[in-house]
Amino acid sequence: MDRLWLCFLLAALHGLHLSGVHSAGPRKNIIKENPIDKIPIQKNFNLDQLTGKWFLIGVASKCEYLRENNFRVEGTSVVLSRSSTQKIALDVSTLRKLDLQCWDIRQEYCSTKTNGRLLLKGRGSGNDVDIVVGETDYQSYAILYYQQRRKITVKLYGRSSDIPDNIIDKFQEAVLKQNIGEDFIYYFPKYGFCESADEFHILRE
Repeated sequence: MDRLWLCFLLAALHGLHLSGVHSAGPRKNIIKENPIDKIPIQKNFNLDQLTGKWFLIGVASKCEYLRENNFRVEGTSVVLSRSSTQKIALDVSTLRKLDLQCWDIRQEYCSTKTNGRLLLKGRGSGNDVDIVVGETDYQSYAILYYQQRRKITVKLYGRSSDIPDNIIDKFQEAVLKQNIGEDFIYYFPKYGFCESADEFHILRE
């Protein structure tokens, strides 16, 4: 899997870190505030209404590889389905092209104690992805936040690949609140979407 796709897909590794501070006195542990904890969650969030097909409209991220290779982005769609597995909130299927071949990347978003907050478990310690549904009307758009080592990535999804300007404005405002400049916002093509992938091009994260 190429680094660009991983940069898009994983987007975030969560982190609530403890830092040792050395001084003349006893060693103290200071709990750093988790940036994603500051992000408001969609009020009265309804997970069932979030299910269905979405198109990835834009990504705001300081991922350096994405910045250097944003010309390679492809039309991307995501299908969210309720899982029948206990503790799994959503089954996620992401379809996009990689080297002209359609891939289906499948993930599981776990439930958490907080409604509107999800968890994508990573391989190995410290590789989990913390996800917050920040704002959605369920019918046209959704703004989701991801955290990677205390760095935030923001994604805009639409029920259609075309989205009104006022929603784009909402997304840009949300991005700026995370101290991510407009130069780090990347919009995805409105064409070339994959409808499916064959059995040899399914990746389970």
